[in-house]
Amino acid sequence: MGVTRLKRKDRKNKVVAKNEVQFLKLGRNLETGSRSKMPANSQIVKNNDVLAKLEAELKK
Repeated sequence: MGVTRLKRKDRKNKVVAKNEVQFLKLGRNLETGSRSKMPANSQIVKNNDVLAKLEAELKK
């Protein structure tokens, strides 16, 4: 069987859907002490660290 090439619109939809799934996986609600712990090298964790530092500087 030959490989069929997706039209541009379908390729875009495929990429958007993949990115949406990734976004939802990263942005799910995490409770402290839950089994679904964020990886330490996750971009969201890094962003939260930077925001926490900025808030601490503003409070000084």
